[in-house]
Amino acid sequence: MSPSLCSCAEQVRKLTQQASIMRREIKNLRQQIDGSIRAHKKQLSSLQSMLTDCMKHDDRLQSVSKSPSQSHGGINQLLEQGRIQTVPIGYVSSCFAVKTGTPRQPTICSSSQASLKIEPSVFNNPEHSLVGLEQYSHIWIIFLFHKNGQMSYKAKVKPPRLNGQRVGVYSTRSPHRPNALGLTLAKLERITGDTLHLSGVDIIAGTPVLDIKPYIPDYDSPKTRTDDTSSEYKQTSSFTDPMDLDEEPDTLETSSEPSSELSVCPAAASDFSSSERSGSSEVTDVLEEVKNYLRQQQLFPENPDEDKNTDTPEGTSVGTSPLKSSSLRFGHEDYSTIAAWVRAPPISNLDVRFTANAEKELKEFLPPDSTDSTRPKFQFLKGPDEAVAAIHGILSADPRSVYRRTRCQDRLFFFTLDTADITCWFGDGFAEVVRVKPVQSSELTNIV
Repeated sequence: MSPSLCSCAEQVRKLTQQASIMRREIKNLRQQIDGSIRAHKKQLSSLQSMLTDCMKHDDRLQSVSKSPSQSHGGINQLLEQGRIQTVPIGYVSSCFAVKTGTPRQPTICSSSQASLKIEPSVFNNPEHSLVGLEQYSHIWIIFLFHKNGQMSYKAKVKPPRLNGQRVGVYSTRSPHRPNALGLTLAKLERITGDTLHLSGVDIIAGTPVLDIKPYIPDYDSPKTRTDDTSSEYKQTSSFTDPMDLDEEPDTLETSSEPSSELSVCPAAASDFSSSERSGSSEVTDVLEEVKNYLRQQQLFPENPDEDKNTDTPEGTSVGTSPLKSSSLRFGHEDYSTIAAWVRAPPISNLDVRFTANAEKELKEFLPPDSTDSTRPKFQFLKGPDEAVAAIHGILSADPRSVYRRTRCQDRLFFFTLDTADITCWFGDGFAEVVRVKPVQSSELTNIV
């Protein structure tokens, strides 16, 4: 074969390869264009629906404001329909500037700090609205999830703690909801004028707050409410045996003797000191919980008679299946129940550690009241020790999304805590902080 024919065949082969590569590139470009078109149409439809809602809302407001005599009735009609215009009472200043790294629940990072200043546009004297609130240790905060990025929502969501499993949105605290309202419990440290100083928050800076309410355990805690309803039982416990149940006598035969020893005689009640009375009250509480537990155990035995089901084929059931031992509740669990995955999620907590360099960089930060201008200082946190506790709380709960946890395992994770930019990476069962640097001056405006 002549050399000219060989060179022609080689060129044809190269051209064929280039043509196939170009076909693949064109296919990829077409897919990207199709995806962009779909996203564009979705955004347009979302904007159109928002504009339509705004126009309808403006029309209603105009119809209400046309006649002063009809304005009161129009406002009442809007209230009855549940269509009201919310006005933020203030905006949060927090040690968390962005969503990334912000705790998903307030108890995860109890050392986090924030403040809320009541807007003067809401009240002429904002500090008057806070009179009496200093008597409470905790407050409820109702706010808006203003950083969702979009108003779309779905009936089922995938909480990060479930590691990708889907559940109904109303069985979670997902921010992506039909009404993007959030509720959190914060500790009230102090009040200065029209500003509330808070700790144990899970809210980012700039969050609009719609309302605040005092936390009252007597009303908000199921256990406290149940204790109040059983006050009649506690008052009569000194005259009757607390273990005097409605069950058969042989059911509690072994516990009848101790219960008689623990019962309080009315004749000797005046001889008890205050400490003894409080001790008997605690014993009564324990006995009441034991009573509830034993009553559940009798109604739902753990080991039913196996002889009744010996002839039953596997996979079938006869009558109502008994509850398992996990269904029996004791103590505070007797007053409320929660989903099992909340306390036992598929993912476990992570160990948190710092490199020597990260520890050295973190110790350079000073408390907010420091006068040294040569070193970085915190704005909310009281010092490096409090920052370490906050970082431990954030990283131990694995703040990554399911996507980052599964698709970006080898990438560094960045988040901001107060005035510190933190870089870390995640390994098998641990998170390690590798760098702590002061935030840039341009980023400080997002924290204030």
